[in-house]
Amino acid sequence: MAGRGPRAAVAVTRVVALHGLDAGAHDAHRLHAPDRIWPETNCYADLWIELLHAQGMDPHAMLPCVFGLDFEGDQWTFFKPSLADLRTLYGIDVQELTLWRPLLDHALEHVGAGKLVSVEVDSWWLPDTAGTDYREEHGKTTIVINDVDIAARRLRYFHNAGYFTLDGEDFARTFWLDGEAPILPTYAELIRIDRAVVRDTATLRALSRGLLGEQLNWRPADNPVERFRSRFDADLPALQEAGLAQYHKWAFAGLRQLGAASALAAEFLRWQWADEAPENAIQAFERIATLAKTLTLKSARAVNSGRPLDATESFDEMAEAWQIAMDGTIAALARSGADEA
Repeated sequence: MAGRGPRAAVAVTRVVALHGLDAGAHDAHRLHAPDRIWPETNCYADLWIELLHAQGMDPHAMLPCVFGLDFEGDQWTFFKPSLADLRTLYGIDVQELTLWRPLLDHALEHVGAGKLVSVEVDSWWLPDTAGTDYREEHGKTTIVINDVDIAARRLRYFHNAGYFTLDGEDFARTFWLDGEAPILPTYAELIRIDRAVVRDTATLRALSRGLLGEQLNWRPADNPVERFRSRFDADLPALQEAGLAQYHKWAFAGLRQLGAASALAAEFLRWQWADEAPENAIQAFERIATLAKTLTLKSARAVNSGRPLDATESFDEMAEAWQIAMDGTIAALARSGADEA
């Protein structure tokens, strides 16, 4: 488990919040194993999985956030753990950070005090996105700043499924040291870990079951896959006209969030109930995850070729699986409550 840094001195050249982390030898949590159906989900959920893992905490407990997933009309819910959940489960307090001075100054102050800073940055300057965005495309993504070395102009940070290093020009542009700063301040958060708690598995499971019940109360009143089906059919011609670049953005907001959330839901149920896990619900969630991944590839081919795509069978199966998964999860939670009564 990583240690927590001391308060910064008046003049500093390097500040670190979590010590003992090696970007070159980061061991990702198994939720990010490369053999998973969806090894990555979205930038915010992924970095919290790794940030908790780096502190010796179990990120499974925060996964009830995926059970309220809904189709919002032009995207699926961009799921993330609520700040209240993070405090309840891990004793971590997250508040918005007002960027009233240069980002680097804020980072030096707060990381030097043993806090972490999450901030939206331009993925153009993140070398861990090589092959996609790095020096190829500008995009908004969230990182967590952990280690800032001014003398070396080097930053170590959490992003997606890993812990990475950037330096040189990437450092300067990430902190807006060269050129103009954004016209509008970016969004940032202050992560206080001074009261963080590493709880035992039984306690985490009990707390997380309560959060699961809250999320199920917010589940869609109807089957959201059916609404997604209608929008998919309506969107496909426009996506074929726009091309693959636009399709990939659409797929990230749609199929990836549905598939990745479903895969995490299956992992949560397996962790929460272990040997008594609701296999029918787990298999249904995993079926959705697999079908969403397959449909992502089929849709990409249809967009690239301009040929029609009949996704009726895929949507029929996903809609049925969603209902089975929800019913099975609700039944498992009810049984758990009866056992504890």
